[in-house]
Amino acid sequence: MGSNPAGQSANWDAGIAAGIIAAHAATQGAALPILHALQETFGHVPAQAVPMVAEALGVTRADMHGIVTFYHDFRAEPAGRHVLRLCRAEACQSMGGAGLAQALLARLGIGWGETTAEGGLTVDPVYCLGLCACAPAALLDGAPLGRLDATRLDAAIAECVA
Repeated sequence: MGSNPAGQSANWDAGIAAGIIAAHAATQGAALPILHALQETFGHVPAQAVPMVAEALGVTRADMHGIVTFYHDFRAEPAGRHVLRLCRAEACQSMGGAGLAQALLARLGIGWGETTAEGGLTVDPVYCLGLCACAPAALLDGAPLGRLDATRLDAAIAECVA
C-alpha cells in the first residue's frame, strides 16, 4: 500500500484528505486516483472522505459510495499488517483452492475480508490472479504464491500470524 503499510491507519485528518482531493481533482477520471491516494494515506477510504470527494467531483454521495463499494480494492476499515489474497477462480478451485481456503479461514477463525484477532493478517478473496498455471495461487502482500498446499500456505503466513 505504498508509504502506509497495510494495517497502519493514519489518524483521520480532513486537511490531509482535502489536499489529496485537490491534488487529483483536475485529473480526468479523478475518482479512482483520489480514492487510491486516500487509502494509501489512511489505510482505508475513511467514511468522512466520501462526501468530500463527491462534492469536489460534483457527484452525489451515493455515486461515490457506489464506487467505493464496487471495487474490491477499497476498504472501509484498515487491513491487517499483511494481506493474503486467495484466488477463487475456476482453475484454482479445480486444483483444491476452495478447500485450502476454507481450511485456512477455519484455522484462523475468520471469514473472507476479515482480519485475525491480533491484526496480523487479512484474508481477501480475489477472482483470478492470472496465475492459473500455478494453481492454487495467492498474493501475500503483493508477492505471488503458487502451487499452494496447506504446508506451503502455512509456511508463507507463519510470521504474519505470530
